[in-house]
Amino acid sequence: MGLLEVFLILLGGLGALATETCEIHLDRTLEAGLGRRLLPRLHLLSAEHLNPSVYLGLRLSGLQAGAQEALYLQSLKLHYTQTLLGTDDGNSGRQAKPSMGQLALYLLALRANCEFAVGRKGDRLVSKLKRFLEEEKKAMEEGLTPHTSYYQYSLGVLALCAHGKQLHHSVPHRLLHALEHGHLPGGVDTAAMAGLALTCLQRSGLKHHRLGPALRSLREDILRAQTADGHFGNVYSTPLALQLLETEHSPGLGAVCSQAKAALVSSLQEGAFQNALVISQLLPTLNHRSYADLLSPDCQAPRALLEPVAEPPEPHEVESSRVTLSVPSRGYRQSVQVPFGSSLMDVLLKARELGGFTTRGWGCGARTRERTEQPSHDSLCQRVPEPSSSSPQLPACLLCPHAIPRPPWDLPGTRAPLLPGVLGAKDT
Repeated sequence: MGLLEVFLILLGGLGALATETCEIHLDRTLEAGLGRRLLPRLHLLSAEHLNPSVYLGLRLSGLQAGAQEALYLQSLKLHYTQTLLGTDDGNSGRQAKPSMGQLALYLLALRANCEFAVGRKGDRLVSKLKRFLEEEKKAMEEGLTPHTSYYQYSLGVLALCAHGKQLHHSVPHRLLHALEHGHLPGGVDTAAMAGLALTCLQRSGLKHHRLGPALRSLREDILRAQTADGHFGNVYSTPLALQLLETEHSPGLGAVCSQAKAALVSSLQEGAFQNALVISQLLPTLNHRSYADLLSPDCQAPRALLEPVAEPPEPHEVESSRVTLSVPSRGYRQSVQVPFGSSLMDVLLKARELGGFTTRGWGCGARTRERTEQPSHDSLCQRVPEPSSSSPQLPACLLCPHAIPRPPWDLPGTRAPLLPGVLGAKDT
């Protein structure tokens, strides 16, 4: 064999090992349609409707909402300083305080606008988040699991990293320890958030020999979780998974993400993306951004202006019900307010927005199905009853391929099995 043949063989081998990136390109019309679904949320400025995820997702996207976007950020600032720092305006004592997960998202929202948490108020907010991480770290040292979740813990680490704050070495150490010893529950979304936090730390210059292997392990876990239809875990965890994968360059990644893109397009056409939290996690991916990019955000990149909604919705016109979600084995109990007609998935996603709640193996989407006399364990959905009805309407089912029998979720006149990870939930 001549030297030329050897060279060509080596060149071919190198080509086979060429790294690929994960890039999701969607039709601009589909992307703009997703962005427009967030526009009505920007007009809901009362405390119970404000959500930093909405601003964060839009700011990292290729879309913008003009002056309403700036007004929403200002409302977030007022709300978080008043409720968490006790700024006296007569209302702070009566407003529910945001969770530490929501505080972390708020700090990320500031970075998305190229702002730092500075001054006395900013320092106090950062100190609150640091104390939360210290308390969670102690809980992990004593009982392996945090009081809230590894998702919130990772989110807090990511927020402080994005603001350039120094973390005690034991804070990321506990996350790495959990990864290495298989103590990181919560599924794909938790793995993705942990990966984004560690990616930020790596980009910030943190030197730790365990960072690289931990990130590779997390990405491999996410790739193994890809389903036959292309989603990572399920349709709702796929956006966050893609945020992490877009930070990676590896052989074969392009084909994997092409399959995920096809699954996303199919889900969009089926109307799966209606929840603001999920949309806010997907929009950055479509703009090739991730939460880890908030360490050095680009606030000068051009963004297309979304057409404003004709009439902002009136919050008081939306009738709602308060549902109590309870997981006795974890000592979790949370009151969640959702509109009438909301599905169980809507309740779970709202609980995750409020913080302190994650599940494993939750549903893969909402699809229409006729109610049967004996609903199966692997396909169920409950909807919060309409005010005029004596029993809930069940026009949709939440598909849970890996669901297992659980105690019933009681609503007036109805009994049905629960999603895995939820041991009790009652309409109050």
